[in-house]
Amino acid sequence: MLLRQLVALYSGLWLCGFSMAALVRAGLGLDPWDVFHQGVADHVPLSFGAVTAVTGAVVLLTWIPLRQRPGLGTVSNIVVIGLSVDAGLWLLPTWESLPARVAAMLAAVVLNAAGTVLYIGAGMGPGPRDGLMTGLVRRTGWSFRLIRTAIEVTVLVTGWLLGGSVGIGTLVYAFGIGPLIQLMIPSVDRHLPGFHAVARRAPDLAAPDPTPADR
Repeated sequence: MLLRQLVALYSGLWLCGFSMAALVRAGLGLDPWDVFHQGVADHVPLSFGAVTAVTGAVVLLTWIPLRQRPGLGTVSNIVVIGLSVDAGLWLLPTWESLPARVAAMLAAVVLNAAGTVLYIGAGMGPGPRDGLMTGLVRRTGWSFRLIRTAIEVTVLVTGWLLGGSVGIGTLVYAFGIGPLIQLMIPSVDRHLPGFHAVARRAPDLAAPDPTPADR
């Protein structure tokens, strides 16, 4: 089981990072956190992947007053996704035709959902951004939905003001990622323990569905 969890963890994280790169190359809009990462990357001498990793590390520091405990998956999230994003941006071309860009956008969302299912299924610790949300829920008593929405709106607007890409891809990701994850869960639920833990925590967090793996 441990070997299976590790394979799921690292393959899932790599898929998440690679899918982020594909969404960037599609050029039709990014998910809220990646809008923020791209906006920051436009103003600092760091790669997109490096900004993603640094942001994750900074968010992880907020766990201290929230009394959250990181796991192997938490630290791995920061390192592996950052490396995978930059590798994907190096390997993938910038598509010119609209049909190719739309296909890349759709494929990126599907790959991100698959990576998220593997990562959460591994059950080896939440990513820094998911941990921030769950920690705030526990400390404030507010609903998971309210906390998550407030954080994602904040990073989306901030990233957009910094020049991050907002477009149809942002909407497709927002409305497509949850249903895709739910559709894919049964394929791993019998083989990995992560979603069993999510289900046990759901009543406390007021979150009926697992959240996507954060970057």
